[in-house]
Amino acid sequence: MRIMFIAEMLDLPDAQLIRGLKQSGIDVEVMLNPSSRHIDALTQGGIPTHALTLRKRIDLPAIHRIRSYLKSGGFTLIHGLLNRPLSNGLFAARGLPVKCVAYRGIVGNISRLNPASWLTYLNPRIDRIVCVCEAVRKYLLSKRIPPSRLTTIYKGHDISWYLNQTPPNLAEFGIPPDAYVIGCAAHIRPRKGIDVLLKATAHVSADKPVHYLLVGPVKDKGVLQRVLKDQQADRVHFIGPRQDAPRLMGACHVFVLPSLRREGLPKAVIEAMAQKVPVVVTRCGGSVELVRHGRDGLMVTPGDHEALARALNTLLAEPDRRRQMGASAQQRIQQDFHISQAIRKHIRLYQELTER
Repeated sequence: MRIMFIAEMLDLPDAQLIRGLKQSGIDVEVMLNPSSRHIDALTQGGIPTHALTLRKRIDLPAIHRIRSYLKSGGFTLIHGLLNRPLSNGLFAARGLPVKCVAYRGIVGNISRLNPASWLTYLNPRIDRIVCVCEAVRKYLLSKRIPPSRLTTIYKGHDISWYLNQTPPNLAEFGIPPDAYVIGCAAHIRPRKGIDVLLKATAHVSADKPVHYLLVGPVKDKGVLQRVLKDQQADRVHFIGPRQDAPRLMGACHVFVLPSLRREGLPKAVIEAMAQKVPVVVTRCGGSVELVRHGRDGLMVTPGDHEALARALNTLLAEPDRRRQMGASAQQRIQQDFHISQAIRKHIRLYQELTER
């Protein structure tokens, strides 16, 4: 069995999955953007990598490059990660005896009336779509994709990735050392519910000052304007995208993700849980499958800022409960979302497809 992964950028779970496949005896190679993080992890694991820059969903030079590798390398399967790698990989595989696997990580943005959807997840050339959570699988079922083409495999993590990190100095962001810190890491756009969090801040109180550390690119510029008008403005810190976002979230007392819709299996929530940080999330997408309400954190209704404030107040006021939830959250990730499980399930999937 020879597998070609086609990607643009890899996150740590992707890179560790591919390394694990290699260590399990799978012959695997990767085509990806040469500026991607974690390439070193692949090369150190003895995995051949090939530079591939994708400019659009139908990129003819990229298609020819992918196809030449597929034809010369005797590959039995391609695995496309996200839209452009998938669409170009499918074009490159036309007429070749290779199985095609896709990855889908979010709910939404697929329509049978949209030609772009037929280039990717509605394309009948796909043999299997790996859904990052059941919420994504159910969404794809609603788009009339046959259940036989859908498989749910949670992305795998390992708490060892987050241990022994140097604690960050939050004072550099204007956060005093005695403050309670509520963290959020996300692409800050309307569906992430940051507006709801900002409304909730007016109802959050504690015996110490409460500060909010928001990490990630700001796609909703209106949020920044609203913060400047808020009485809590000096306690809300937007620090933009950071490569050390997991480390920063690990230094927080509570992690919050107030998503309104279209959530997959939120990686930032997993990274916080892996570091014993209790979480507050909404009943949205894969968060429901990830967080056990009352054990690993608290869950509230999307858009309800008062319920969000009550949940935050509960965790800030009860340090023992906060520690218990943090320990339970870490155990949850290590036992039920471990990278070894993702590796085994992918191998089983590949074997099923190639033995047909």
